[in-house]
Parts: sequence; C-alpha cells; structure tokens
Amino acid sequence: MDPLPPRLHRDVVSFVRRSTRMNESQMKAWERYEKAFVVDVPRGDMSTSIADDALVDWSAAFGREAPLIVEIGSGAGDSLAPMAEGRPDANVVAFEVFEPAVASTLGRLGRHGIDNVRVVVADGAQGLARLFDDGSVSELWTFFADPWHKKRHHKRRLVGTDFADVVVAKLAPGGLWRLATDWEDYALWMREHLDGFPGLENVHGGWAPRLAERPVTKYERKGLEAGRTVYDLTYRRVDAPQD
Repeated sequence: MDPLPPRLHRDVVSFVRRSTRMNESQMKAWERYEKAFVVDVPRGDMSTSIADDALVDWSAAFGREAPLIVEIGSGAGDSLAPMAEGRPDANVVAFEVFEPAVASTLGRLGRHGIDNVRVVVADGAQGLARLFDDGSVSELWTFFADPWHKKRHHKRRLVGTDFADVVVAKLAPGGLWRLATDWEDYALWMREHLDGFPGLENVHGGWAPRLAERPVTKYERKGLEAGRTVYDLTYRRVDAPQD
C-alpha cells in the first residue's frame, strides 16, 4: 500500500489526535468553524513549530486591511473573544497550541458572530517572529503566560530579552505590549527584563492599571480566590531620536 502524501498524513494524524482529546462539543465546534477561523501554516520539525520560510498574507486571511493585534496563548478564548469583539476595526491573530482550547475558542467566536479573529495552532513566539513583517503589529497581548516557577525552568519563560528583541522589531512605532500575570515573581521578572529595554517604554512607569476591556477569566478568578495579586504592565515601542 502506497504511503499517504506528507500533507494528508499530517491531516490524518491531527484528526486522530483531536478526536481523542476533544469532547463532543469541541469536535463539533472544530468541524463547523475551523475553515472560517484557523489559519494553517507550514510546519517545522515539531507539530507546533513553524517553518523558517513560512509566510501568511494577513490581509487575505481576513479579507481586509486593518491594524493587527496579536495574542500569544489565547487558551479557550475567554478574554480573546470579548476583547476582539470590542475591537471590530482590528484584525486579531491568536496563537494557541492546545487544540481542545482552540476548539472552545472557535465555538465562542461562532456563537457570538465575531469575525475579526484568526487562530494559528502553533508556537506563538515563533509565529510572531516569522509570520509578521517588522513594524506591522499594533498591539501584542501576553496574558497569564506560564510562569515556569522552578529556577532551572526560567529559561523557558516567554518574557525575556530575546523575545523582547522580537517584540520591538514587530511592533509598529508607538505599538503597545500588554502583559498580565498573577505570580509576583514573574511580574518582577518582567519588570527586571523589560524596564529600560532598548526600544521599549514602560507606559505607566511601573504597574499598569487593569485593562478595562480584559474580562476576569476563570483562570484569573481562581488566582484571586487563592489570594494572588494580578499585575498588569504596558510597554510602548519607542524609537531612538534621529541625529
């Protein structure tokens, strides 16, 4: 029997993986809304990685030109859906690697008739670096990224100087990077790495007021009930003055 072509083989493997991890509601949402919202990208060596030469025409993907907002780690869309709904004049690109969570997001978008979101099931840090032109992103959202508590795992944290270099490159002049975490050590880590970083300005000079449009998600509520404090930060891309 001839082997399946690589693309078809990958699709079959993905279907089997989804069907064993998603509940019935999530599978139905995936089947109904995947073509409308999910943007497929060329993969690297791993299922969630992105090929070095991958390209996406975002204007074509959305069917219009509009300011680009990117969220990394959108989860089940608890904050993504209402925030995107409140920004109808923006194109919102969300990255999430956990397919059941993506399926829940698709269901939310479909039920509420939100059509200005596209989802990429892949690593968001790679996606930001490889799928967007320099200076093209008006806002970046990284809310409640994995804090990787153990010291030996700190190198896995999303927020750091290497990633900040990418953010500065991809943000438009004056573009905003909005962050939130409910772990104090990670919040302080963010300040340590981003305050004074070349090309970034802490808009509030310290902690930012809570972004009014960001709803309290189930995850955040659990943190608050456990006695943790939510820390918000906002950074702006600033360019060095010309000589």
